[in-house]
Amino acid sequence: MTLIPKSHPRAKSLLIREKLVSGFDNGLVAKEGLLAQGRGEAFDYLLGEKTNQAAKRAIKAAAAQLLQAQKPVISVNGNVAALCPKEIIRLSKQIKAKLEVNLFYTNEKRKQAIIKTLKKNGVKEILGTNSANSTKLPGIDSARRIVDKDGIFAADVVVVPLEDGDRTMALRNAGKTVITFDLNPLSRTSQTANITIVDNVTRAIELLISESKKLTKRNEKSLEKIISDFDNKKNLTENVIQIKNNLTRRARVA
Repeated sequence: MTLIPKSHPRAKSLLIREKLVSGFDNGLVAKEGLLAQGRGEAFDYLLGEKTNQAAKRAIKAAAAQLLQAQKPVISVNGNVAALCPKEIIRLSKQIKAKLEVNLFYTNEKRKQAIIKTLKKNGVKEILGTNSANSTKLPGIDSARRIVDKDGIFAADVVVVPLEDGDRTMALRNAGKTVITFDLNPLSRTSQTANITIVDNVTRAIELLISESKKLTKRNEKSLEKIISDFDNKKNLTENVIQIKNNLTRRARVA
């Protein structure tokens, strides 16, 4: 991995790039995953490369929803495994969620590389690895329709970081509550999910872990109120306005 000086003004962004390149070299990340990162980084620029108030409200709602869940599952793809494997595992332990490997550009070699990375970071049980326990999610034609009977298929709440819109819609149609991280507030995934955290997953995941810890002290009624008070459409609108305001300020400076 390239040595990036901490003094570099874009050190964090460059480190994310390096992690993904390393993930690609090690068989975790698909070429298409690198392209997706570039698109997300562009929106991160527009959002100011920080966690805004709208994202914080979504994170709080997501934490409450996960603590209310009976069968939460976190879907893991190559980008997530490359960027924040330890954090995803910490989140799964905090909210007592299962982890399931699920890939759009799937092949067995890449799946095994992701499994190896998760196990290296302390995971004992990983779903989506046994074809005998697989079933199909209705309403989707990509490889992501193949899910684990004991994981995503049985889940009531599914966390889908860096997701594609088709599967988000299929999960919603299957009666799942979907929580996603997506830097593009206009994407189909963002617009379709129940709770969209419009933030860089490498920033937001730590905040979600922290918020989940805080809310464990709350009672059921309090958690339900947090969930019911959250309006995903309104939250997405706030993020679009944030982008507009950031661009307006930049234009004035120019």
